[in-house]
Amino acid sequence: MRGDLTDEEWAIIGNLLPPERGRWSRTAQDNRLFLNEMLYVLRVGCPWRDMHERYGKWNSVYVRFRRWAEQGVWDALLETRLNWPDR
Repeated sequence: MRGDLTDEEWAIIGNLLPPERGRWSRTAQDNRLFLNEMLYVLRVGCPWRDMHERYGKWNSVYVRFRRWAEQGVWDALLETRLNWPDR
């Protein structure tokens, strides 16, 4: 989908995302999908509940978004982005 992470971008930041643990959590391989889902909501400015259905359950995306915020994942991603070469 337009706006999703490119393979080049994913190669840079994929390892910065924590693996998910727990009985019901989705695997770490889903992190790229979850991040694309989060970026979609932030890019278009829609409420989480109005997230595009191709991405799955909005609540799962929101919970991971909040967890990553609490763990400082967003700060690490922003630091990495600041160090990317200009396109």
